[in-house]
Amino acid sequence: MGLTPHPARTYGCYHDEDRKNQSVPMTIAAKYEDGVFKPLEDVRVKEGTVVEVYLPYEQEPAAPRRSIRELPFYGMWADRKDIEDGVSYVSKLRDDPRG
Repeated sequence: MGLTPHPARTYGCYHDEDRKNQSVPMTIAAKYEDGVFKPLEDVRVKEGTVVEVYLPYEQEPAAPRRSIRELPFYGMWADRKDIEDGVSYVSKLRDDPRG
């Protein structure tokens, strides 16, 4: 069973004259404005050439990061007298790991 070539490979857009007889897909950065895709760089394509445009999927915006204070373990050692603050407690453990 043979593979069917991707439709983008059936159209010829060429980077240079040496490859004129080969179909070489190109990726062209463009901006969509006023109903028209406008290339962000010079493109050497014959006027009137029909091209296909593939748009990437739009990603959902990332959820805002939660504050550490909203996490369930925040403050779980608040009633401990031997832990003044996290930094000094860890420093004490590093200096004397066996207590």
